[in-house]
Amino acid sequence: MQNIDVQQVVDFLTMYGLKVIAALVILVIGRLIAGSIRSGIRRVMGARQVDPSLIGFVSSLAYFAVMAFVAIAALAKFGIQTASFIAILGAAGFAVGMALQGTLANFASGVMILLFRPFKTGDVIEAAGVKGSVSDIAIFSTTINTPDNVKIIVPNGKLYGDIIKNFNGYDTRRVDMVMGIGYGSDINQSMQIIEDLLKKDERVLAEPGITIAVGELADSSVNILVRPWVNSGDYWGVFFDFHKNCKEAFDAAGIDIPFPQTVVHVQKSEA
Repeated sequence: MQNIDVQQVVDFLTMYGLKVIAALVILVIGRLIAGSIRSGIRRVMGARQVDPSLIGFVSSLAYFAVMAFVAIAALAKFGIQTASFIAILGAAGFAVGMALQGTLANFASGVMILLFRPFKTGDVIEAAGVKGSVSDIAIFSTTINTPDNVKIIVPNGKLYGDIIKNFNGYDTRRVDMVMGIGYGSDINQSMQIIEDLLKKDERVLAEPGITIAVGELADSSVNILVRPWVNSGDYWGVFFDFHKNCKEAFDAAGIDIPFPQTVVHVQKSEA
């Protein structure tokens, strides 16, 4: 009887002991792999200067996803049917995804914005019908401050799904202006005054050069196109200062700047 009991214990340990050892090996190796994946993601995303909050979230998500598969593989070693367990998790995930469809779309768009960086904090952008300076980029929404200091919170799904104009996307910008002069004014003199004003402004870049040309013979004016290049941060300063300085220089040179006028003809009756 004692031999039978010992044999049963040996058989039990042989059967389940190996399964326990195999499950532990799977857990240990799986944890090492999950840790390596997490470290690799942090290293790669850190080298690309991705937002730290996104690095922590993505690396942790990858770690727990791998560990979930490792746990399922370890349970399978004990003969536990994991197919139904996986099906339940899949159904629950599908239900949650449908319930949070809009939220998940904003989350996915936030990840894409933080990963690919179409704009960054401080950039002036125009998207989703909003134009202003980006003050904060979060996972679900982006905060934009308008020029009149209105705080607008835009869902990332709507922002990333629209055309994005980033006015700080490049270091330089072209300032597009139109100066109208009267038909009786000297065109060459006017263009020379404009060129002298731009060359005196240190904010105007020498390259790629200044464009000054007659763009249109309008109804009441000759329109001169003015296209200087400046650093992005100097755009509005050059724009405003040039109009003021050009008006003063034209007045001093006697160059006419036409404005709309209405002529009324009065006809007297013979009576």
